[in-house]
Amino acid sequence: MNTASHHHAARHDSARFELLFVSLFDEGRGYAFPCDAEGRVDLDALNERLRLNYLYVRKLIGRDFSAPAVRPTLQ
Repeated sequence: MNTASHHHAARHDSARFELLFVSLFDEGRGYAFPCDAEGRVDLDALNERLRLNYLYVRKLIGRDFSAPAVRPTLQ
């Protein structure tokens, strides 16, 4: 997957994991949001645009995006 085409959420210093949603139809496209090791995203820590993107992508799981996967960040 080409990380240059991802839409990445702003990372916090303590964020060591990200929740990744991969497009089912557009190779190389996806969204990643900072999360904890269990995949929990702190919605209060996201700015409004990122929060709206997160909620949008969650609605499209199984239709446009894969179920999310937790992965370590590349810091």
